Amino acid sequence: MRPFTVCLTLAVLAAPAMLHARPMTPEDVARLEQVGQIALSPDGTRIAYTSQSLPDVTRGEKNGAARQQLHLAWGPDQLRAFLPADMDVSTVRFSPDGRTISFIWAAKDEKDAVWGIPVDGGGHRKLAAIEDGDILAYAWAPDGATLYLLASPAKDERREAEAKAGFTAEIYEEEWRTNRLFAARITGRGGSKDLDKHPRAIPLTGHATAIQIAADGRTAILTTAPTPSVDDSYTRQRVAVLDLASGRIGRVIETPGKIADPELAPDGRTLALLAAVDQHDPAPTTLHRIDLATGAMTPLNAGAAEAAIDSTWLPDGRLAAVIHKGARSVLRIYAPDGTAQEIDPGDLILNQVKAMGQTIAVNADSPAHPGELFVLTDGRFARWTRHNPWLAQIDFGRQRTLTYTARDGQAIEGVLIEPVGGVPRGGAPTIFDVHGGPESHESNGWVTNYGGPGQVAAGRGYAVFLPNYRGSTAYGTAFSKQHQNDYAGKEFDDLVDGKRALVAQGVADPRRVGMTGGSYGGFATAWASTAQSEEFAAGVMLVGISDLISKFGTTDIPTEMRLVHELKYPWEEWQHLLERSPIYHVGKATTPLLILHGAADPRVNPAQSMELYRNLKVRKPETPVRLVLYPGEGHGNRRAAARYDFNLRMMEWFDTYLKTGNRTAPVPGPRPALPQEALGK
Repeated sequence: MRPFTVCLTLAVLAAPAMLHARPMTPEDVARLEQVGQIALSPDGTRIAYTSQSLPDVTRGEKNGAARQQLHLAWGPDQLRAFLPADMDVSTVRFSPDGRTISFIWAAKDEKDAVWGIPVDGGGHRKLAAIEDGDILAYAWAPDGATLYLLASPAKDERREAEAKAGFTAEIYEEEWRTNRLFAARITGRGGSKDLDKHPRAIPLTGHATAIQIAADGRTAILTTAPTPSVDDSYTRQRVAVLDLASGRIGRVIETPGKIADPELAPDGRTLALLAAVDQHDPAPTTLHRIDLATGAMTPLNAGAAEAAIDSTWLPDGRLAAVIHKGARSVLRIYAPDGTAQEIDPGDLILNQVKAMGQTIAVNADSPAHPGELFVLTDGRFARWTRHNPWLAQIDFGRQRTLTYTARDGQAIEGVLIEPVGGVPRGGAPTIFDVHGGPESHESNGWVTNYGGPGQVAAGRGYAVFLPNYRGSTAYGTAFSKQHQNDYAGKEFDDLVDGKRALVAQGVADPRRVGMTGGSYGGFATAWASTAQSEEFAAGVMLVGISDLISKFGTTDIPTEMRLVHELKYPWEEWQHLLERSPIYHVGKATTPLLILHGAADPRVNPAQSMELYRNLKVRKPETPVRLVLYPGEGHGNRRAAARYDFNLRMMEWFDTYLKTGNRTAPVPGPRPALPQEALGK
């Protein structure tokens, strides 16, 4: 075995200091709650936020997707729910005078509209709506007298009539319709009769998905793409300056690749934008300051081994940004001259930042809790919310970052969770939890979720490793490009080298290392279970890729696939793509593989999982394999029952094959055991 250099950095104890009672379970994962959106009042004294959770199907609640409840906070542990618990809201804002909290919500049998509720008391009322569509996004005019509404496309009456008559044919990629923009007047009176019944339509070119209004109230910035296609939203999205009176586009910010998080400065003349440095940059992680008059772009962190995640302007013209440096984070504040200061949040992983008045608030998680609301106070982040108090009962495995040197000398970082009680002699059964993208990364924060075994696995005696292999963000653009034109190449060598590093450290039992992951992480799991089957003892694959050739023809992101992943079209390298496809290596497969896929996945067609399953069943019938399809689910499970089902199946599969090390054990029963409460008993 070749030698590896291993160093441990940033040791973090995930568990609170008190005595705990029990390990974490899939039922605990099903009832986790976290902070979602945050919005600050204009004077910064109050913070509206949403708590996000799924219906607890383990206790008989009706199945559904994530729901958000509105809360108002004004100090640490000083908060209250601001609407009935059954109101699922989104896009929370304050009115310019700070007296109203606005949000998008759909009343029973109605479409999504903008509603508001007075901060100082009173019921909620509808502020603006479109009769023939849903409100998707909105922005207040600075004077508070107008709401600008991005609405869904208009009804196609001919198509609806045809559908009622049974003519339901869909024309693939030819019947897209773009969103619309309206200006609705706001009155001070309540009641639906006072709604602006005829909002002014503002003509749009392209497909707009977000809007912000300048301080002068005359112009706006729109996030637009040529069409509603996901591929265009990834590779051709741009920021446009719109004259609100005429609908004319004054300027389009000519960025070369992906963009994210446009933030208009208080003066209305400057824009902050996360943008790729070129069209082949996998992710928009470079923060730019843009002069809207000239279009000149000034990168603020170009070339740094980090990723900008979110930003917000401070009232004095400074720019606050969340920066991820590998598996940790900092808050960086840029002065107008480009100089910066950093605030270290300690064990927190910052994910979202907002600022108003003298207040800077963040949504942050840690190894001990999912996202919570924190406010910067005297240079430190004070915690304002405390969801999931029952986490104090849980025995957590120790969590830390681990850095190792790959075979070619590249340093690779990841997040390691040890089994509860520590690593036994000879090493623990170990699950590699491989992130998707690969243009994303793992932080040393809260990593337990429906598809991430995390602390649930640690409570069952597993070690869990989340590697930031080549292609990951937060280590600079050069690092994130190292995977390109090399499917299953260097980035997978990083995973094998990570396994060997964990074995060398005594963490992992070399005969009991498994893998799970979704999307690109699902591709890695499929490769681990076929081409590298001798290295990995069990696999759980979610929405993964098995055939790179057919994937191109069935995905909704073919341009993104070429620009930031392979740099070539399939017809330029048929044989290469075939040999880098897991189906090509099925003859080597001895790894028990559980395959799970949303039946309505547009990104990675479920045929990718069907191909791998069929090849394994026919060519390697002795290798345990199961395919589970989730009706109505897409690229990852959204609804509570499908998420809980996934978590149960994942842990059952690993308990059967990975914990025991027995690759030939009988396949578990097709249906995992459910709590009686989940079945309404």
